[in-house]
Amino acid sequence: MSPTASILFSGVAGWLSGARAADNASGPADAIARQNMLQLIHLRWIAVLGQVVTILAVHFSLGFRLPLAAMMLVLAALVALNLFSLARLKRPTALGRYDLFLALALDALALTVQLYLSGGATNPFTTLYLLHVILGAVLLEAWATWAIVALTSFCFVMLVAFNRPIVATGLSDQTFFDLFLMGMLVGIVLDAVLLVTFVARINANLRRHDARLAELRQRAAEETHIVRMGLLASGAAHELGTPLATLDVILGDWRRMPIFASQPDLAQELEDMRGEVQRCKTIVTGVLQSAGEARGGEVRASTLRAFMDEVVADWRATRNGDALVYETDLIAPTPIVAESTLKQVIHNVLDNALDASAGAVRLWAGVREDRLLIEVEDNGPGFTAETLENFGKPYNSTKGRAGGGLGLFLVVNVLRKLGGRAGAENLAEGGARVVLDLPLSSLEISRAD
Repeated sequence: MSPTASILFSGVAGWLSGARAADNASGPADAIARQNMLQLIHLRWIAVLGQVVTILAVHFSLGFRLPLAAMMLVLAALVALNLFSLARLKRPTALGRYDLFLALALDALALTVQLYLSGGATNPFTTLYLLHVILGAVLLEAWATWAIVALTSFCFVMLVAFNRPIVATGLSDQTFFDLFLMGMLVGIVLDAVLLVTFVARINANLRRHDARLAELRQRAAEETHIVRMGLLASGAAHELGTPLATLDVILGDWRRMPIFASQPDLAQELEDMRGEVQRCKTIVTGVLQSAGEARGGEVRASTLRAFMDEVVADWRATRNGDALVYETDLIAPTPIVAESTLKQVIHNVLDNALDASAGAVRLWAGVREDRLLIEVEDNGPGFTAETLENFGKPYNSTKGRAGGGLGLFLVVNVLRKLGGRAGAENLAEGGARVVLDLPLSSLEISRAD
């Protein structure tokens, strides 16, 4: 069976089921919302610690009489809100569109209560309202941002309307004014530092979110491309079935003709032709069977060494066996699922290496840190810089023929589905090396149960 076609069909069902599973999981939007909520939780811890230090310093060192019990009760409520928010993040339920808005709104209300208890609108830390507005503009939808603007404006108006003057003992008017200016300076610097720190973190979250979306779109496009190729290959296999059957019948009739019986050379060539036609029919049959089966349709138990020996033996049986040098240090009888898709991946890489090589191809297999490593080397011209840069992308080939490069494209995607990866490099002494790397856990017997 053609390695490329077999990889194609045995992977389609797995990719589609994986896409459905991804749809059921928490999406990238929820992940970015959770990261932003975590930033707000960190900011709230900083606010609680900063308020404790400021309240105690102002009350005991500067001579201002503050309602400590009431202000500490507000801080206790902020701590409880943070603990609730952390517990909320541990639940698998996605964050709703109102969660971040409510978090910022509650922080603004808590700030308002603290300001009311410590001087009202004359408190220099009223500048901290701007922190909530700017964070709202960065994190929230337009309606929610304007709601935060309205809330903070309303809170400040209430502080003006219901002003509760702070009581200071032993301070002159000039000293009080100097402390007010110092408080404004501290508030503005605090606003600037917190905004730069947390907006930078939020922007980093957004960039990671955009990069993840771009990667998902790329994978979706690749999987759609694979499904299209699968449909085309299935149609081609159906169309090829009839002419191949006709050729087989004609060659069978020729076999019984006297001219071939009297000329052994012609008879041998005829048998070779019949063998190639049978091989083509086997490939077509395999394509059609794979079109209807899920990943790993030929699942059976084996050991890692026996599986690799079988892969090599099957490849040698249909190619020039002397062209492959097989080396391995696999000794332990590691039980695995004999994954037919992986077998076809290895055959595909060996075929590419043989096409590029002027001599023998080398295959090495071994286990390093619970990962299966397979290296295929050739002594051909190697990869171009452009091919290495775009390794694994469709139609990226050094062979210069139409449709080239699909084999490695399918290899990379199948390995990724199995949790592995593929890489390529040029050798210093000439030639190229392709490395297949996947975790042994992807071949465990339990995966077949």
